[in-house]
Amino acid sequence: MNRLLLMVFRNWWRVPGAYIKLCHYANNTDKYSEEEMYAHIRYIFLRAVDSGNMNFKVYGKENIPEESGYMMFSNHQGLFDILAITAAHEKPWAAVLKQELYKIPFMKQIVDCTKSYPMDRNDIRQSMEVIKAVTQEVKNGRTYLIFPEGTRSKKGNKLLEFHNGTFRCATKSKCVVLPVALVNTYKAFDEKGSKPIDVEVHFLKPISYEEYQGMNTMEVAELVRSRIAEVVEKHA
Repeated sequence: MNRLLLMVFRNWWRVPGAYIKLCHYANNTDKYSEEEMYAHIRYIFLRAVDSGNMNFKVYGKENIPEESGYMMFSNHQGLFDILAITAAHEKPWAAVLKQELYKIPFMKQIVDCTKSYPMDRNDIRQSMEVIKAVTQEVKNGRTYLIFPEGTRSKKGNKLLEFHNGTFRCATKSKCVVLPVALVNTYKAFDEKGSKPIDVEVHFLKPISYEEYQGMNTMEVAELVRSRIAEVVEKHA
């Protein structure tokens, strides 16, 4: 059985109510706190992880900054990545995601509830507006997630090159950078079947602004990529 179908099957009595509540939150984001909406999303994702026939491990929670206003940069293996990071990260965060995801039911509601930004990679002006908005929100204390590869690698545990432009939000906001290494997340939805799998989320040592101050975005991208790649290669 496909793993996604297995998750739905094992939670069939929860799915309708959970989705209706998610849609309600998405249509009324001004009436609810970020924490309340994120808690519901996390509830859905935790149920999915628990019923997906996987050994889900989280490492480095002690590396997550206590104060908000930092940026997570993660490798991108597959469709399960958002679920994995949400299940592992207790505090609310928003994301910059490719615009195509906003057209998918359920993902649209997730984007709305987290007040994330869909980015049109073919529209330079729109992309710059997103970077500007995210930079200001990080300065104001929001936490963001970006996949700097730009798309899922489709190469399992092998990383693509990181787009240095995605690090402008960090360098401009002078925020803490939290690298996140995902291991085997591609197996959850991108491989056929639902046999038992090991999936890992690693929150690495945060990189302070003082550590990358003076670097250009290309150098910051390489710094973050090298640290993530080292962990992925070690645990894959």
